[in-house]
Amino acid sequence: MHLAQLNIAHLRAPVDAPELAEFVALLEPVNAVADESPGFVWRLKESEQDPTATVVHGYGDHLLVNFSVWESLETLWNYVYRSAHLGVLRRRREWFLRMAEPYIVMWWIPEGEIPTLGEGMRRLERLKTQGPSPEAFTFKDFYDSSEAANLPAAAEVRK
Repeated sequence: MHLAQLNIAHLRAPVDAPELAEFVALLEPVNAVADESPGFVWRLKESEQDPTATVVHGYGDHLLVNFSVWESLETLWNYVYRSAHLGVLRRRREWFLRMAEPYIVMWWIPEGEIPTLGEGMRRLERLKTQGPSPEAFTFKDFYDSSEAANLPAAAEVRK
């Protein structure tokens, strides 16, 4: 099984605003670190040609989406907290509004499967409304892949 993760953030301004210029400049190098990290499988990209292009979606203005798949919790953790990504993460309050509700969700998927953004948003909503479960969890409230395998409810969340 592989680990899918979705996180969202509300930008303080439009992505092309001067106050976000430094963040936008950091997108390409930080995404390159992810792409080259051990255990990285896939991430949603808006453009193969423009590494600074943010994902366009219909989920709200100024909502930044980061969506990826990793081989394991350890490989995702190492990227988030033990790479150059951590320096950018520590500065998130400069560019993003504080969120009172869950903004990250993880779930297990079969190897070779690529989840949709719609599925990720439904799992985030499930986490918000029902709390952590094997279908939708966080680093803090983590479920092992064995707990998520063969869950009958997983198919309904994918729709």
